[in-house]
Amino acid sequence: MVSLLQACGVVKRVGRGRASSEVLAGVDLDVQEGELVAVLGRSGSGKSTLLHLLGGLDRPDAGSITLAGQSLLGCSQRELTRIRLRRIGFVFQSFQLIEEMSGEENVLLPAGLPGAPPGGALRARNLIEELGVGAVASHLPHELSGGEQQRFAIARALVNEPALVLADEPTGNLDSVAARDLLAILRGLTAAGRSVIMVTHERDVAGAADRVLEMVDGRLR
Repeated sequence: MVSLLQACGVVKRVGRGRASSEVLAGVDLDVQEGELVAVLGRSGSGKSTLLHLLGGLDRPDAGSITLAGQSLLGCSQRELTRIRLRRIGFVFQSFQLIEEMSGEENVLLPAGLPGAPPGGALRARNLIEELGVGAVASHLPHELSGGEQQRFAIARALVNEPALVLADEPTGNLDSVAARDLLAILRGLTAAGRSVIMVTHERDVAGAADRVLEMVDGRLR
């Protein structure tokens, strides 16, 4: 298998002076193409912090992160924005759909940004149909169920064909049926060659992954 993402010795501190503490204390992670990895840990253990660093939303205080052979640490903010746009898809627990836009418009949003790959409108329509929400594509988020909102959020994350999908507690606001469906969708992404990193505090959710790593004292084991 081919390695897509590598993190080595990643450290992240919060606070200053005597109030400073290490949220991440030397994290090592290697994710292969087509692999679903779950990061398990209690709330406040640093799971989301790690996801933000891997996605280029924040920078570590020490260590290295490499995506598809490119180091994220030496990139400017503009370069990181372009990498996120084309190579990384984010799925959040709270969906983060824009309330004033329909489900379809939310999916189309990243496809219309400068630097996005061409063909986004067609990909958006295909994804919406594949994820089974074509009938409610014109609805606003508050008119959708939690499972439907999460499917639009997944379509938005995939519309620019990223190699890596980062999911932060993706089942946290879903009922058991919608959560099961979501996990099946994430597994399907790996079958298509994408890599998925999912952080969760639920062991049964983590059990759907190819590999489960637990965050303990700022490190993965």
